[in-house]
Amino acid sequence: MDDFLKDIESRMEKTVAHLKKEFSKLRTGRASVAILDSVRVEYYGQKVPLNHIATLSVPESRLIVVQPWDPKLIPEIEKAIKASDLGLNPVNDGKVIKIPIPPLSEERRKELVRVAGKMAENARIAVRNLRREANEHYKKLEKEKEISKDDLKMYLDKVQKLTDKYIERIDQLLEEKEKEIME
Repeated sequence: MDDFLKDIESRMEKTVAHLKKEFSKLRTGRASVAILDSVRVEYYGQKVPLNHIATLSVPESRLIVVQPWDPKLIPEIEKAIKASDLGLNPVNDGKVIKIPIPPLSEERRKELVRVAGKMAENARIAVRNLRREANEHYKKLEKEKEISKDDLKMYLDKVQKLTDKYIERIDQLLEEKEKEIME
């Protein structure tokens, strides 16, 4: 396999990894510290990720506990969580912030499945764009007589197999995420 094809495969792999990361931020009925990844807290005049100033844990399936390293930050953390679009209601007990994860309504679950579907479709489009880029590269090489027609066919087949493999992985991830959301 030549370097160009390895690069395309590596970029397809990154697309799938990005999708996994995006899926981890989607709130399901279960508590996961990953849903707080987007929360930024005002800290000495800068917005910093919540996990840079506090310990995050999941002691129960429907509870996240945020323990700031500096207790003076509790009001700022609470404000940042409320301001996020996660729809969470943090409870401050003076030492830690407890975030109960409410069960999802059927309507909200269906909405999350639609969001996951859009994320997966964007990943599929990215993979197909990489396929198009690779195909154009090999067709250009064939046109410039750097590879033969047989080589072109072989490379186009390899690119298609890679594309199919990564689209299948995206579909599999989406199926798993939909099950997780609907349970």
